[in-house]
Amino acid sequence: MNLALPADKPIFSFYGDDFTGSTDALEALATNGVDTVLFLAPPDDEALRSFRHCRAAGIAGDSRSRSPEWMNRELPAIFQRLRDIGAPVVQYKICSTFDSSPTTGSIGRALELGLATFGGAWAPVVPAAPLLERYVAFGNMFAASAGAVHRIDRHPVMAHHPVTPMDEGDLRLHLARQTALPIALVDLPTLRHGAASIPADARAVLFDGIDEDDAERTARLLWESRATPQLFAVGSSGFTYGMLDLYRRQGWLKPPPPCPAPPPVDRLLVLSGSCSAVTARQTQTALAAGFHGVRLDPRQLHWPAAESAAVDQLSAGRSVILYTSLEPDHRADVSDRQSLAAAMGRLLHRVIRASGVSRAVVAGGDTASHAVQELQLKALTYSAPLTRGAPLCRAHGWPTHLELVLKGGQVGADNFFERVQSWL
Repeated sequence: MNLALPADKPIFSFYGDDFTGSTDALEALATNGVDTVLFLAPPDDEALRSFRHCRAAGIAGDSRSRSPEWMNRELPAIFQRLRDIGAPVVQYKICSTFDSSPTTGSIGRALELGLATFGGAWAPVVPAAPLLERYVAFGNMFAASAGAVHRIDRHPVMAHHPVTPMDEGDLRLHLARQTALPIALVDLPTLRHGAASIPADARAVLFDGIDEDDAERTARLLWESRATPQLFAVGSSGFTYGMLDLYRRQGWLKPPPPCPAPPPVDRLLVLSGSCSAVTARQTQTALAAGFHGVRLDPRQLHWPAAESAAVDQLSAGRSVILYTSLEPDHRADVSDRQSLAAAMGRLLHRVIRASGVSRAVVAGGDTASHAVQELQLKALTYSAPLTRGAPLCRAHGWPTHLELVLKGGQVGADNFFERVQSWL
């Protein structure tokens, strides 16, 4: 197998199982000097030609909120498109907290479909993302929250996720609920001693990792042992960074150019469907700093009064937050979260058009995945870093200049929204 990177094709490609995770991967590649385009739908040949200068290509998706039946219908064609693009590494980008279930966002089903498209005896599963304080040790996942590290099934947020609560810390057991494929583990001692031996019957291989060196060790093992033209891997942005560290050490990447800070904007529009306590604190902090808040009742799909208020406040030069949840009693049992998020996206579209605002934030992984599709954009490219995992992106396909930040529920400091506006 040729170990050099191709000169005439992208060197990396990925499908993100939600939009916030997709911009996380976009940031990883761009900050390492790899020009990257994130398409918001599988690109045709003309779209690829429009971004032919890019050395990496991604497709933002929403499979994290979809059923296995949806995956059976949609993912094979998406994977085939990534196969046609021809990059030597193809990543199914997952959230670094591995939130998934047998019925929603099944990582196991996506893994099975990826193996069917790309071949190979087994596929690696690399969830650890040390830069985001997500760790895997002896098969068990740990994640930080409020300065403390918790096993994922005891995490104060992820153990109580409204759609896919993580109730099992051992990822082998968690993944085994989603696939019947035999699952093996490369644990930390084995990985660090370079003595990994994959069982002959393994079809999915989980890799431990608690620091950046572990990520690069995993990347090197996978790169040097790949037996197919395209390595298909399931992983978080920790896998992306590990592969990029390997590329750099091989001398295949040039140092990234400096990235100037973008200018502040006079108004910011925030749309939040997140139920996270982190996002609630960010919203409360922004309201105290002078943002105008408008609550959206999640039991409805039309908010004409909220729309008028948002446009009026933005037109008056004030920043606005449209949110569904700020207090525990704001949360509602919503049976069709996808329709709710899509309705919020249509509201976002109308408010941006009416107000002329040039920078917006969408908070919440599932919200972003469905809401941003309603903007009918073609692609996103990287503009500047802010907080790891939530970069500023330039929107392509909007009639005027538009910048977006897509933020997961657990991402960012309490003053996140003020920072996006003022670029503190």
